[in-house]
Amino acid sequence: MMPEEYRKLFRNELFREIMDDIADVVMVIDKETYIVYVNHAYEKTFNRKVEQIIGKKLCDIEEENTPAIQALKTGTTLIHETGYLKSANMDSVGISYPIRYHGEIVGGVSVFNNTAEYVKLVSKLQRTKEMNRYLEEQLDSCVTAQQAREFVTVNPHMKHVLGLAVRVAKSSANVLIRGESGVGKEIMAKIIHSNSQRCDGPFVKVNCAAIPDNLLESELFGYVGGAFTGARKEGKAGKFELAQNGTIFLDEIGDMALNMQVKLLRVLQEREVERIGGSGPIRLDVRIVAATNQNLEEQIKLGKFRQDLYFRLNVIELKVTPLRARKEDIPILVHHLIRKITGENINVDPRVMTCLNSYDWPGNVRELQNVIEHACIMRDDNLIDVYALPQYLWSANDMDAPRPKEMNYNLKDMTEILEKDLIQKALRKYSNKTEAIQKLGISRSSFYDKIKKYGIDVEDTE
Repeated sequence: MMPEEYRKLFRNELFREIMDDIADVVMVIDKETYIVYVNHAYEKTFNRKVEQIIGKKLCDIEEENTPAIQALKTGTTLIHETGYLKSANMDSVGISYPIRYHGEIVGGVSVFNNTAEYVKLVSKLQRTKEMNRYLEEQLDSCVTAQQAREFVTVNPHMKHVLGLAVRVAKSSANVLIRGESGVGKEIMAKIIHSNSQRCDGPFVKVNCAAIPDNLLESELFGYVGGAFTGARKEGKAGKFELAQNGTIFLDEIGDMALNMQVKLLRVLQEREVERIGGSGPIRLDVRIVAATNQNLEEQIKLGKFRQDLYFRLNVIELKVTPLRARKEDIPILVHHLIRKITGENINVDPRVMTCLNSYDWPGNVRELQNVIEHACIMRDDNLIDVYALPQYLWSANDMDAPRPKEMNYNLKDMTEILEKDLIQKALRKYSNKTEAIQKLGISRSSFYDKIKKYGIDVEDTE
């Protein structure tokens, strides 16, 4: 039997007040497994009065081999991560350990609570942990809201698109951004996010083309611990969960496999997601912005993209113009990128702009950024000349003369070099001199003066 000293303790008013303020369930049994004490949390959890519990055997209420009885029998402390309590119709988490008096086991104590509350807390902490890790991964490559506003353009169409992006940002409608690779679709998505009511929430990017099909589902929707071979035991929050109260950017959506398109469509329709291996849905409050360089209409005809998903995503459509169609942006982009890369205002040889303007830019602004970064590294002192550009650019423009040992910084000399290059290119490109003169925007007399001045020897093609 349990010593009287213990029984007096359980009847002490101060002790009972302290134990009743504890949110966890506390239960004490004696050596014969009779219940000698329960706190208020026990009454609330099991919906039973103390008078109905005290004096009963634990095995009459619960299964015979509960953690409390195991701790009593073995004399060891047991941490039971999960254990079902049939009388409370719940899973429990807690600890049971024996009570000793003068070296003899005289009873046991169990402290436990509803697992559901811990699951909610663990899920929230896990989502926060995943979000922190995601942000750390993105920190080096992310574009801030201020940088996103610096979509550099003087092109009228792109100015219109930017204004439209800011306008639709105020709504919660799904947006589909279309354009070639490298035009700045992600920056456009961040403009939408930074101008929306969700600007203080997360911006989460998923490249649907870069993640293998068999991993994309777990990346988007997450999974519970042990859901499949190789899964983390603590589970993982998906990108949709990480974007809660913010924006998820589904880049290269046109490359998503059909089976994943079906699952994504359900998420968009139901506004909820379920982790792989999970037992219930998670409600979502997420803005969807998608982007693609694919012709989705053609993909639909070929059966490679679902029409119903297309209509779900394409509530608002924004088209980003390729760089070759807005070459008036190249000069300001060049100086903007130079300042961004070096933090300095570096002089640019006029022939560099000629070189850049004559190129078609299949890689768009991303390719231009790589070119300017290359030029900043290869420049001489405070000047970027054509020979600082990648060789495929200046050699394609017949600028294959040996690089001068020391650059001429005289503005008059450099202007004359640019004039000569432009006249030579115009004469090669257009069928006669009259057309070349019109494209150069100078008078016929001025044209012939410059031909003579620069010693340009051409045949009369008129």
